[in-house]
Amino acid sequence: MTTAPVTPDISQLSTRELQARVRALKQELNAVILAHYYTLPEIQQVADVVGDSLALARAAQKNTADVIVFAGVYFMAETAKILNPGKLVLMPDADAGCPLADSCPEEEFRAFRAANPDAIAITYINSTAEIKALSDITCTSSNAEHIIRQIPEGQRIIFGPDRNLGAWLAKRCGRDMLIWPGYCYVHDAFSEAFMLQAMAMHPGAELIAHPECREEVLRHASFVGSTQALLDYTQKSPSTSFIVATEPGIIYEMELRSPGKSFIPAPKDPANPRSVCRQMKLNTIGRLYLAMVNRQPEITVDPVLAEAALKPIARMLEMSA
Repeated sequence: MTTAPVTPDISQLSTRELQARVRALKQELNAVILAHYYTLPEIQQVADVVGDSLALARAAQKNTADVIVFAGVYFMAETAKILNPGKLVLMPDADAGCPLADSCPEEEFRAFRAANPDAIAITYINSTAEIKALSDITCTSSNAEHIIRQIPEGQRIIFGPDRNLGAWLAKRCGRDMLIWPGYCYVHDAFSEAFMLQAMAMHPGAELIAHPECREEVLRHASFVGSTQALLDYTQKSPSTSFIVATEPGIIYEMELRSPGKSFIPAPKDPANPRSVCRQMKLNTIGRLYLAMVNRQPEITVDPVLAEAALKPIARMLEMSA
C-alpha cells in the first residue's frame, strides 16, 4: 500500500533555505530549471537557463535532464512538453497563463485561416498548443523578422496573436500581413503621454521598447527589440541610463550585466507605475520547491495535438539556426 506524499510546511523557511532545497532536489531528480527573464530574481538565481522564449525553447529542445521545471507562463511549459513528450514537465503554478495566448480562441482562428486559404500562418510562440497546431511556423519576437524575411515576396502571411508586434513586423519587413487583433496587456498599457513624461523627467536616458508596445510608444524609442535584444543593447550602448518599456523583471538581469548603469521601469500610469505581468509573478520560490517535491503541477498535452503543434515549432527552430 502506498501513501500520498506529505507536503512540507515551508512557511518558516527563508528564501535562501528554499533555494538550497531546490538546488538539492534538482540533483536528486536530474532536473533542469528553465526561467524567463520576467520571473522573480529568487527564481532566476536557481535556474539553469534564464532567457527569452526562443532561448528557453532551444534549452527545452536540447537537454539531458529527466525532469524539466519551467518557471514562466503556461504556453512556455506546454511548448517544453511538446518538445519532450517522454519527460516530466512541471511548472510552479498551473494558473500562470497568458492573456495574449487566450485572446486567440481555436475555433475563431480556424475560421480565420479558412477564410484565407492561400495565406501562410506565422504564429507567435505566445499561443496555445491548439493555435500552434493550426499554424505553419511558430516564431518569437527574437526571430520573427528573420523568419518573415525568408517567406517569398507575394506570399500572403497571417500573423497572430499580437497586433502590435504584427504591425511592427509588417513595417520592418515591408509586408502586408493579415494580423490577429490580440495584445499583451503589459506592453499595450504603455502610453505615449506617460512615456513622454518619463523622457522629460530623465532627459539623459534612452527609451528602449519591446515591439509588443503600441506604435505611439515605439516611434519615440531609440531601440526596439525582443527581450534578449533589449538586454544585449543595454550592454553595448554607451548610454548609462535607460527607460525600459517592457516587463520590469528583465531589469534584474540588466543590472547584473551592467552594474554601473541605471534602468528606469517605463511608467504605466501614476496609480500603477509599473506594468507588471501578474501571471509571471505567480512563480515564487516556494511554489517552485513544492512543484518539485510533489511532482505537480504536471504539464500534459494530448499526443495527437502535440504532434501537430510540434511541426511549426520545429520549423521555427530550423529557420532560426
